[in-house]
Amino acid sequence: MSQGSPPKTDSGSDAATAPPRLEMRHIIKNFGGVQALRDVSIVAPGGEVHSICGENGAGKSTLMKVLAGAIVDYDGEILLNGQTVRFSGPRDAEDAGIRIIYQELNLVPQLTVADNIFLGRERTRGGPLGWLDERGMEARTRELFDRLGTPIPPRARVGDLRIGDQQMVEIAKALAYDAAIVIMDEPTSALSESEVTRLFRVIHDLRKSGTTVLYISHKMNEVFTLSDRVTVLRDGQFVASAPRAEITPDQVVRWMVGREIAALNYQPHPIQQKAVLEVENLSLQAPPGSGRPNLQDITFTARAGEVVGVAGLLGAGRTELLEAIYGATPTTPRGTIRLEGQPVRFHHPDEAIRAGVAMVTEDRKALGLFSQMTVAENITLRRLPELTFGPVPLVNPRAERTAVDWSIKELSIKTAGGGAPITSLSGGNQQKCIIARWLLVEPKLLLLDEPTRGIDIGAKSEIYALIRRLAGQGRAILMTSSELPELLAVADRIIVLCEGRITAEIPRAEATEESIMHAATRFLDKVGAAS
Repeated sequence: MSQGSPPKTDSGSDAATAPPRLEMRHIIKNFGGVQALRDVSIVAPGGEVHSICGENGAGKSTLMKVLAGAIVDYDGEILLNGQTVRFSGPRDAEDAGIRIIYQELNLVPQLTVADNIFLGRERTRGGPLGWLDERGMEARTRELFDRLGTPIPPRARVGDLRIGDQQMVEIAKALAYDAAIVIMDEPTSALSESEVTRLFRVIHDLRKSGTTVLYISHKMNEVFTLSDRVTVLRDGQFVASAPRAEITPDQVVRWMVGREIAALNYQPHPIQQKAVLEVENLSLQAPPGSGRPNLQDITFTARAGEVVGVAGLLGAGRTELLEAIYGATPTTPRGTIRLEGQPVRFHHPDEAIRAGVAMVTEDRKALGLFSQMTVAENITLRRLPELTFGPVPLVNPRAERTAVDWSIKELSIKTAGGGAPITSLSGGNQQKCIIARWLLVEPKLLLLDEPTRGIDIGAKSEIYALIRRLAGQGRAILMTSSELPELLAVADRIIVLCEGRITAEIPRAEATEESIMHAATRFLDKVGAAS
């Protein structure tokens, strides 16, 4: 094990004569007055799965962007197979055999799946200036998804796909070329358990073929299932690196956060009898060809002070349920929705917000963030009427600063200040800003769609505690999550969806991962038995 100095490889006798596949030496990167990377060094041989761990803001994604050519103004040195390289941009890095799968999806929604995979590297017939070889690109796309075990049509429009399928397109895009180094930045954040299993199989195949995989994840079970070596960064600095077999998840977490993280055990609190949300026989027909599930006869209640978890496999209808309540669906759902006893039917999210309903969306990049705005502007966006004064409304700087400072402190947002660009924050801290935005409007019903997606283990613990605290204040919370331990730690009651229908409603005291998964696959099992 090495600590405080560049890590050493454990590749056997060959490593003594052959240079490692990758060396990054003394990498330094500043963003204005913020030092994102401080003298970071890592080493990775061929055929290794090397996990890079750290809290949001630790510098993991910045380091990988340097390697992938997305950041070119840095100090330090990169060596591939012993040769120093300096990339002029992402295309240059790709030509050198480096591919990256970003945590934030980098797809063109208007194009097809095949067009996205070959964007910028289109195949042609009849020479470089010939016709596009669409048939060849679609055939190669089918091969990639066969390898991933995911039946996504090559001609499907990416914007019509669920976010989990979009994530698989990103993975296929990176695998389309025989890369020497594949960087995966939280690749499973939007995938179902079955898709994660298939991805793990692909990663094992890549390792066997000699590919170096740099794997960024906050999920310790993934890190310790896949990794040959684990390297930890904290606050932009190298902390430690060691073979997976020599360390434990608790040790990695301590390196990441510099402190012990107490496990959050479910703590019950009084739940009021007052129903904040009542849903009866809710049904929603998905647009034809959208790939989204239909909702059928959904009935449940969420009371004041209660966290209702929504479980289910990818495509079960979790997001669609929240969107139907929020007025964010292209077609109007049938059935009855009552808010504090009054029937409501929202045709637009603005109507829901005015009624006291807020929603944190799963896809923060496309549906949550305003990338051209500052941290303060993103947080206070929905409170502007209360923060302005005068006949020609002007933002009151003192009132805005008070709201932003409270939000930063309350949610432990790591930022240089309210004036910092929102894009300068890590993914987890961006998510905290979105949650802060909705807390400022003091909703009576809070809809959370995968609220900890892409958030590190320390921040997750803070978010869990925040959710329980908000419920304790009398809010009703409806929360989806792909992580069953998360629901078991936070939810008072769990409803389970399968193919757009509720298959179980389980009190927390009776809920287990096994009982939830059994309900989540109930109709799928029947289909399998009948086929």
